[in-house]
Amino acid sequence: MRPGTAEIADRGQLMENIRTIERRRDPRTEVNLGLFVWSVETKGDHFLQEARARDISLNGALLSGLDTDVRPGDVIGILYLGIEARYRVVWVLYAQGGDKMQVAVHRVEPDACPWQHLLTNQGLARSASASAN
Repeated sequence: MRPGTAEIADRGQLMENIRTIERRRDPRTEVNLGLFVWSVETKGDHFLQEARARDISLNGALLSGLDTDVRPGDVIGILYLGIEARYRVVWVLYAQGGDKMQVAVHRVEPDACPWQHLLTNQGLARSASASAN
């Protein structure tokens, strides 16, 4: 029996999740942080909007609630508690309604991690040893 379209899509999503987990070098911490995101939209207009960080690490985050059109490879700025850092968009997932997005981002070196103080010392130690390997 041949699988249906929904079943194939589910398998594809499962494989993508597995690949994402395998690529992570830093431990993740689930949070609900309010922050600001800014950049230049694909049309050339500047934007500034509030968003949420749901999953953070020393080098990345999963942002939610974005309604501005960003694409993988774009560089955005994040402002959290007065600390600014640049992040490169890794992937974008549109919500079912199509008006909000989840965006995975990776910090651009040498910018400092704006939420480093929220990450545990143990998590930072694991992260440092993983990037040394």
